Amino acid sequence: MAPKKKAGKKGKGSKAPAVVDALAPKEMTREQLQDHVVRLREELDREREERNFFQLERDKIHTFWEITRRQLEEKRAELRNKDREMEQAEERHQVEIKVYKQKVKHLLHEHQENLTELKAEGTLSLKRAQKDHWAQETELRQDMRSLKVELKEKELVSEEAVKNMCLKQEEEITQLYNDFERQVKEIEAKYAEKMQVLRDELDLRRKTEIHEVEERKNSHISELVRNHEKAFSDMKSYYNDITFKNLALISLLKEQMEEMKKRENHLEKEKADVLLQNKQLKEPLQQAQEQLFEMQKKLAHYDKDKEALTNTKARLKVTQKELKDLQWEHEVLEQRFSKVQAERDELYQKFTKAIKEVQQKTGFKNLLLERKLKGLLGVLEQKEVELGEVLAASKLDPGALSFASHKLEDVLNSKNSTIRDMQLQLARVCKAYNDMLQTFKAKLTAFGIPLDNLGFTPLDSPVLGQAVGQGPAGLVAVPT
Repeated sequence: MAPKKKAGKKGKGSKAPAVVDALAPKEMTREQLQDHVVRLREELDREREERNFFQLERDKIHTFWEITRRQLEEKRAELRNKDREMEQAEERHQVEIKVYKQKVKHLLHEHQENLTELKAEGTLSLKRAQKDHWAQETELRQDMRSLKVELKEKELVSEEAVKNMCLKQEEEITQLYNDFERQVKEIEAKYAEKMQVLRDELDLRRKTEIHEVEERKNSHISELVRNHEKAFSDMKSYYNDITFKNLALISLLKEQMEEMKKRENHLEKEKADVLLQNKQLKEPLQQAQEQLFEMQKKLAHYDKDKEALTNTKARLKVTQKELKDLQWEHEVLEQRFSKVQAERDELYQKFTKAIKEVQQKTGFKNLLLERKLKGLLGVLEQKEVELGEVLAASKLDPGALSFASHKLEDVLNSKNSTIRDMQLQLARVCKAYNDMLQTFKAKLTAFGIPLDNLGFTPLDSPVLGQAVGQGPAGLVAVPT
């Protein structure tokens, strides 16, 4: 009965009406009420589980809030401690700043003294370098004069050689031209004579043959005329005497017909002989035509030779033009040679000047660095002694003493790192100097200038007792 009362109370307190399947509890049957009770118990169990879950969550949040509150109080206490430590560190820092200001004053004073000494030494070394430079300049000017004289002599010799070659070439060209003209004239005269003789021979032969043919033709015509006159007279007498001499005339005509046949056979034989002579005359005519064809070929060869002569003349003009171009190129190359010599001399002067400046700078830097290093080492020893005395006199507690010693070690480490950087920078400068020196030696050997003409002896390694690597100047290791 207790669960039913709780269910009823819960149904009254809930926002939804207590209606199941659109029926009030009074209108429900027993089975519906049992189902309704089962559903309400399930909801009650679910609500109890949710209440337990939310209660656990509330406990967790409460514990988290307690933990964060304690952590916040601890962090605030740590923050107050850090503020006190920062105030103490600030006070110590101010004290150290005062100490380092005094050290900087001492260092500036020493630096000023070193600068005055270096200026004096620099003026002396500059005067010595100027004297050496003037001496080297006079020697180089003398060498330049001698080289200019040699170059002028070589130019004169080359000009004379070019003139001789031009004269020789002109003589050869004129000789070839005269030889070609003489050969052409001889060939023309020779073939003209041959053509004239052949024409005369052919004209004479043609005239004789024509005369013979005309004579034979005239004799044959006269004979035919006589024969026809005789036949006409015979026919006339025949017609006059036809009544008296018919039988005799028939026999006579038969005889005449036989004679005419014989004459016709004779004329055919003469015609065959004439045709045979014609054939015999065709062969020398063909030979003459062949000779004429050969003469025409030779005449074509003569045209080819003439064309070759014109081609050689054109080649001669081209070679003359090329000779002029070569002369112009020779002059241009001479100008370039003089310009290159001037640039070489200028580069030589600049390089010697740069080497001297680099030597002076590296020497000054080495002296400065060595003196700074010695001064810093002395100051370091002095400061260590002073620090030991101060620590012994102050009788500080071990914590402050350890803090001061750690701080001093940090300062010393930073100074050592700056010293290593300066040594690395010095090694780079030395490597750049060595690379420049090797390049200069290679250029001198390429230009054919001996190394003894430098006027000074370059150092292989400006830093004594140190060696640098063989790589590029930007990739130098710390010298050993």
